[in-house]
Amino acid sequence: MLGLSASHAYLILLICVLPVCAWVCWSDLRSMRIPNRAVLTLVGIYAVVGVLVLPFEPWAWRWINLVVVLAIGFVLNAIANFGAGDAKFAAAAAPFIAASHSALVLPMFAAFLLGAFSAHRLLRAIPAIRRMTPDWVSWTRKDFPMGLALAGTLVAYLALGAFLPGA
Repeated sequence: MLGLSASHAYLILLICVLPVCAWVCWSDLRSMRIPNRAVLTLVGIYAVVGVLVLPFEPWAWRWINLVVVLAIGFVLNAIANFGAGDAKFAAAAAPFIAASHSALVLPMFAAFLLGAFSAHRLLRAIPAIRRMTPDWVSWTRKDFPMGLALAGTLVAYLALGAFLPGA
């Protein structure tokens, strides 16, 4: 651990995950797939950067979050048409989030899910937008690219920790 304040640790993690979250959003919109490389990159960021910026014991215990969320994701994939890529990305994002913050993160995810779904459905109804992105599979699919809401939630959580310490 580098002995950073919590807000600096969150800021460093935010900077590191932003490109991966942008990649996940773009890929999910374009092809309705979250690449395994993006998931593994997110896990790698937590493994390498997380151990440097977070205290060791909380960093180590948060790996349990990955296992629990992955198990829940597999169950949801089997019974509720939850995407496997979404389950893997949610699991990879889980260690970044303290379990004690679940009361904040779950409503935040619900808000991002509603917002992303509404924005996606609105934008896909605009012909000019569809002409700019004619190859995006998500415009014609019945299901929804949940990577938008998952990535948005992770970015917002880390931004809150970075810019509103104690939130």
